[in-house]
Amino acid sequence: MRTYMPRGTEIQQEWYLVDAAGKTLGRLASRIATLLRGKHRPNYTPHMDMGDYVVVVNAEKVQLTGNKHHQKVYYHHSGYFGGLKQIPFERMIAKHPERVIRLAVWGMLPHNRLGRALLRKLKVYAGPEHPHEAQQPKPIDL
Repeated sequence: MRTYMPRGTEIQQEWYLVDAAGKTLGRLASRIATLLRGKHRPNYTPHMDMGDYVVVVNAEKVQLTGNKHHQKVYYHHSGYFGGLKQIPFERMIAKHPERVIRLAVWGMLPHNRLGRALLRKLKVYAGPEHPHEAQQPKPIDL
């Protein structure tokens, strides 16, 4: 018995188009992470980039459940003393709606070289327009 390992040339990567309007952020992000990782494929291999490209439109219309719309806060630190920065969800969705989805998906991917390569295959846009028409992404309802 031999374990089958797909080669890099055997992987057929596809493009998917996801409309985030009216979707819950966490559920949407987990399904996008699954597509990026390639876990939906029968020949999934954990150490390889098996996933597909995902284009997300209408990122500004993503929703949160409960009171998280008012209570959720994004944190990052500058590295200096007292350098903790806090950005509420309401301000983040108003200024950088694509960053909200990108951060949610990044939290669900491996935090290593592979995860960074997978995140590069995620294309997020605030409105309904995107420049990837030439790739003919398949619309998918998540």
